[in-house]
Amino acid sequence: MSRIRTALVPVAEIFALRHAVLRPGRPPESAAFPEDADPGTFHVAAYDEEGEVQACVTFLPGPLPGTGEAAYRFRGMASAPAVRGRGYGVAVLEAGLAEAAARGAGLVWCNGRTVARGFYERHGFTVQGEEFMVEGVGPHLVFVIKVGGVGARP
Repeated sequence: MSRIRTALVPVAEIFALRHAVLRPGRPPESAAFPEDADPGTFHVAAYDEEGEVQACVTFLPGPLPGTGEAAYRFRGMASAPAVRGRGYGVAVLEAGLAEAAARGAGLVWCNGRTVARGFYERHGFTVQGEEFMVEGVGPHLVFVIKVGGVGARP
């Protein structure tokens, strides 16, 4: 398997992949998040050996729903269809979790597609609450993981 390189990048570096995978057929602005340029928000890209972005994710400070507990949220996680199952998604997730922990996060969460439940659970996340619908996207769950601290995943 090739070596996957990850980096913190400006949103412009990952925007095309985010749009193509998460909002296909919709206007590009549908893939822009209001928090993209906020202080504390960071974006992670995973590159193949040719330097092409193959996966991405965006992390931002945001309280855990229903608790108000300080945390980081991630959204916009996407992998190019041609490389799914090759570790690119895991690479951006792990890099993002490490960066969030380095920035002082104790918890990280996301609204993840229900069909991705197995992926998140294999990587240490637990489900919090009930399934809900995201209009135009489909069923989702809240996934949570501890980062940093004793006994937490680094």
